[in-house]
Amino acid sequence: MEVGTEARGGDEGVRRRGCSCTTNDFLPEESFQSMGNYFQALRETPMRFKERLLARSMDSTEINEVKARSEHEMKKNLNWWDLIWFCIGSVIGSGVFVLTGLEAKKDAGPAVVLSYVASGVSAMLSVFCYTEFAVEIPVAGGSFAYLRVELGDFMAFIGAGNILLEYVIGSAAVSRSWTSYFATLCNHKPDEFRIIAHSLPDDYGHLDPIAVVVVSITCVLAVLSTKGSSRFNYIASIFHIVVILFIIIAGLINADGKNYIDFAPYGPRGIFKASAVLFFACIGFDAVSTMAEETKNPAKDIPIGLVGSMTIITLLYCLLAVTLCLMVPYKNIDPDAPFSAAFQFVGWDWAKYIVAAGALKGMTTVLLASAVGQARYLTHIARTHMMPPWLAQVNAKTGTPVNATIVMLAATAIIAFSTNLSILSNLLSISTLFIFMLVALALLVRRYYVSGMTTSADRTKLILRILVILGSSIATAAI
Repeated sequence: MEVGTEARGGDEGVRRRGCSCTTNDFLPEESFQSMGNYFQALRETPMRFKERLLARSMDSTEINEVKARSEHEMKKNLNWWDLIWFCIGSVIGSGVFVLTGLEAKKDAGPAVVLSYVASGVSAMLSVFCYTEFAVEIPVAGGSFAYLRVELGDFMAFIGAGNILLEYVIGSAAVSRSWTSYFATLCNHKPDEFRIIAHSLPDDYGHLDPIAVVVVSITCVLAVLSTKGSSRFNYIASIFHIVVILFIIIAGLINADGKNYIDFAPYGPRGIFKASAVLFFACIGFDAVSTMAEETKNPAKDIPIGLVGSMTIITLLYCLLAVTLCLMVPYKNIDPDAPFSAAFQFVGWDWAKYIVAAGALKGMTTVLLASAVGQARYLTHIARTHMMPPWLAQVNAKTGTPVNATIVMLAATAIIAFSTNLSILSNLLSISTLFIFMLVALALLVRRYYVSGMTTSADRTKLILRILVILGSSIATAAI
């Protein structure tokens, strides 16, 4: 299949189609214009694959030519303040309210706060990679565009599949969790709000219509306006921060210093084992890099927005971890609802509703930020013709990629409707870490390899050193 990277002559690359849908909107390449062309392309597959395997895009191509294929520009109306709240909204979901207690009880004890420090530092290193790329290549494609420039079309294609998988699976998991917390808030069990289909396997038989409704609402918000989504996210995130501050202050009022006497019962190994799990409470920031195209001043706004928000998030996570372990002995922590159970432990039963409301709000903003991010990824992927160009179209009135948003969230709703949360969580971890690894690798290539200038000897040295880095990482994980 041809993947268009070259600029097309005249106005061919920027088609003015209005609202029509033609064959070229879905099959634009010459290979699909006739059966003769198609069979000719099939015969050329080995040669084309070799070209795609080695072909790399350029910064200017992504920023100008590829972006122009969306027919209309996205509106540049975001600043660093918007990005900070988008990042807070996309990262702080339900994970911190569940994983903290689970890892404190099972792996780290009160030293779970050090696990959050390690996770925060690791996440910040990934943030630095995304920030550098987003400043220099401010397009909606995020990590897909970065991989295409540095590692080439083939690796970008592999990355694109993982990116879309990560977002669809992640949003589906969060939307099903939304139903669970909503049921808790209403004093019901989650399955009471689901349809049990006994004819289906158990992992796919708990049908969740509420998850579909929640995804549909976030789709509408994401389609209408990026700035409007930002304002909603800003207001909702303020409420979430207030809930977190309430948990910290109310928890410290009920703190017992004796609970910190046995600080690290599982030793350093337990601390780092917990940090590997808690890292997933820190992901979501990559969605903000896809908003670079809609940012007024990317060079200033993106570093402040990404680095500033992750600093705030890590600090809040550490404070929540300290608070939980001061309230309850780590051996008595409830792994399913740690903060709600902690307030019950100290006699504040009513506070569990505030915790549930905070988690519910957190998941809502995660879904919204994810809806915005995944649509922009798909838009840029479609601009390169790795997906139908119809998905790259930007609405002239709203300045948002309506087609891509609807398609991605429709896929999310279908999976969220029937798939069990445990299956979704396992799939999410694989694709997320793979993308972060590729982006870090791409940054090394960007720093030390320039096409046409780097000598063969230096290129060989770079490849060997990258292999050493990857090998040592794998060995460390295995040990």
